[in-house]
Amino acid sequence: MEEPRTTSAPPRRGHGGPMGMARGGEKAKDLIGTWKKLLGYCRRYRVALVVALLCAVLGTVLTLAGPDQLSDMTDTITAGIAPDQAMLEAVTDTVSQTLTDNLEAVTQAISAGLGDQAQLTQKAGAVLASPDFTPAEKQAFQETLAGLAGATDPSQQQALLLALPEGMLEALLSPVTVHGVTLAPQDQVQLLTTLGQLDPEDPAALAGALTDLPAEAQAALFTDVEVEGTTLSGADQQAMLDLFTHLDGSDTNALLAAIDSLPASVYNLVKPSIDMDTVVGIGLFLVALYAISYVLSAVQGWIMATITQRVSKEMRSDISHKINRLPMWYYNRTTTGDVLSRVTNDVDTIGQSLNQSIGGLLSAVVLLLGSLVMMLLTNVWMTLTAVVASLLGFALMFAIMGKSQKYFRRQQKHLGQLNGHIEEIYTGHTVVKAYNGEAHAQAQFDEMNANLCSSNFKAQCLSGLMMPIMSFIGNFGYVAVCVVGGAMALNDAISFGVIVAFMLYVRYFTQPLSQIAQAVQSLQSAAAAGERVFEFLEAQEMEDEAGKPTALPQVQGKVEFRHVTFGYEDTDTTVIHDFSAVAQPGQKIAIVGPTGAGKTTLVNLLMRFHEIQQGEILIDGISTKDLSRQAVHSLFCMVLQDTWLFEGTVRENLVYCTPGVSDETMEKACKAVGLHHFIRTLPKGYDTILNDQVSLSQGQKQQLTIARAMIADKPMLILDEATSSVDTRTEQKIQAAMDQLMEHRTSFVIAHRLSTIKNADLILVLREGDIVESGTHDQLLQQGGFYAELYNSQFEQVS
Repeated sequence: MEEPRTTSAPPRRGHGGPMGMARGGEKAKDLIGTWKKLLGYCRRYRVALVVALLCAVLGTVLTLAGPDQLSDMTDTITAGIAPDQAMLEAVTDTVSQTLTDNLEAVTQAISAGLGDQAQLTQKAGAVLASPDFTPAEKQAFQETLAGLAGATDPSQQQALLLALPEGMLEALLSPVTVHGVTLAPQDQVQLLTTLGQLDPEDPAALAGALTDLPAEAQAALFTDVEVEGTTLSGADQQAMLDLFTHLDGSDTNALLAAIDSLPASVYNLVKPSIDMDTVVGIGLFLVALYAISYVLSAVQGWIMATITQRVSKEMRSDISHKINRLPMWYYNRTTTGDVLSRVTNDVDTIGQSLNQSIGGLLSAVVLLLGSLVMMLLTNVWMTLTAVVASLLGFALMFAIMGKSQKYFRRQQKHLGQLNGHIEEIYTGHTVVKAYNGEAHAQAQFDEMNANLCSSNFKAQCLSGLMMPIMSFIGNFGYVAVCVVGGAMALNDAISFGVIVAFMLYVRYFTQPLSQIAQAVQSLQSAAAAGERVFEFLEAQEMEDEAGKPTALPQVQGKVEFRHVTFGYEDTDTTVIHDFSAVAQPGQKIAIVGPTGAGKTTLVNLLMRFHEIQQGEILIDGISTKDLSRQAVHSLFCMVLQDTWLFEGTVRENLVYCTPGVSDETMEKACKAVGLHHFIRTLPKGYDTILNDQVSLSQGQKQQLTIARAMIADKPMLILDEATSSVDTRTEQKIQAAMDQLMEHRTSFVIAHRLSTIKNADLILVLREGDIVESGTHDQLLQQGGFYAELYNSQFEQVS
């Protein structure tokens, strides 16, 4: 089999294969170790990282302070919506106390109005002498007088007086003045009679009875009082007592209606009134709190975005520099798509994780722990309710996540297989059609597509349950908090504001759990990507050649192989066995042999794409090991069988890395290879951009790369099947141009068509890594050996 190639055509822009797919669901082998490397890679930004994390923490802490303030605001508003119960009780107590004091004053005044013993005896004599009373009544009167003489308690005196007939009592009483109001004896009798018929333990009955008293008695009992700077007239007090006398205290609507009907002086004291100063103060404080939290979050986001983009930029630059420092054998065992995936997808994954997972994880943890602490400080039983309700839902969520993970891995696996199949089939679409393989390719596609559809459906179906479950957890937590909180509020264990605060705390408690789960998954993805990136960055590099010459002055072009032995890395197979040869300056050296003989490998060793195990290669007597690789590369032009063009103009592809090329030189080279006429037919000639819209045949591409080598005009030339993709007539024209190009240059030509190297100065015939024959074309044919056999076999095949 043919030896591995060390140079290949890089993919054109916009193309990629399955190796370029992101590795979803992949987990890191060493999560902690890889993150240590990532954080170490970001060490120059450690101050900014600390600032960003502090902003995240402070912003979260400020957010946690919001519900507590909202609780205070809710309690303030709730207290302001209902009548001022405390003030209503104060008014009632004041009126009741004043009424009690006035009753006592009136009673004392009535007792004092009876006079001293002499006056009472004089009044009694008048009663006894009156013909209006019977002897029995007069006898009871005398007994009452005897009791009054020995009674010292006003209430006892009042009881004795009330036992007298109404006319006798009026005869004993005299008009009295209380609080500026004169009470006639009949008013006093009515007052005493009313009080004597009431239950002292029934304030409602007392208030109702007082309203039936004469106006003078009411005026004496209901005097003006002052409450909180407001004077309540006796009439207002009587009106208030009238409203509340027969009111059912359990009937809230009736109570509110009664309050609305209160006199203005009383209503102004007890009317509903929200403390707007407190509400506005709390509101402004919350606005400031959330504004600062937003600014901190914005600063944290800006810092993390800046850091991640710079880290991603540096990482891509380091990978790009690393690519040029790795030996070619590394790319023999690593696919192009894999390297591209590390530069693009893996670096992007790391950047996104740095931007989202670190700050998000820290904020989520602080929010989770902070909300739990705040709930515990507010109310333990409500906290237990919220935590238990949330954890029940999260147990269900994590169970579903465990089931869905395997389907996500299958999804990425099947997606990679399908993409690989599509790229393979459409790249070789012509071959598929030529062999009527459409049905077989379609069957393979349908099978892979069905597998992807199945795994995708299961993964997305289970993943789609996450948001409904999160909504259920939040709503379930709200319901549990409202039910338990409502019961506790009815028992006056908590205020309504606590329920409002807990509803927010429940959200703060449930939200971080899903964020933490996502952040951990993101950390794993970043670690997996980081392992691949650091594996590439830590790969063994070529030796440092800073001290070696970067140029070789006055190049003659003598090349000597001395006992060169070589085998590809990581294999025990030797490809080149003790190879020795000398190419004199200006000679055309042809290297021929069957596939796998080591022809291309020999050229790669000459270019130092690989390092030989034994022997050495000398250019003008200087070992290539003593020259830098850039110095060796600057000595050779290479035209390979595999053409490489990049997306750019024809001119840019022709003068690639060759400064100061004139239009005349460029056109001369293109004419020499027969490409000038075709370029002139392009829409913009040499300024036409080569892309998918400009169709070039393989032969035209090879002509262009040959012209590129002619323009480079370097001391030595390497042609590896340079004319394999052109027709015979074009090949003859190119061959003449190449002969002109190879004049005075040492040239190495690898060719399978032996007719193209008849004029070579030296032909080296390789077989299994050894030179089996060497000489000119005629000399080798005369020998009748292996070369002659190869040469004659080509003509036999043609015939």
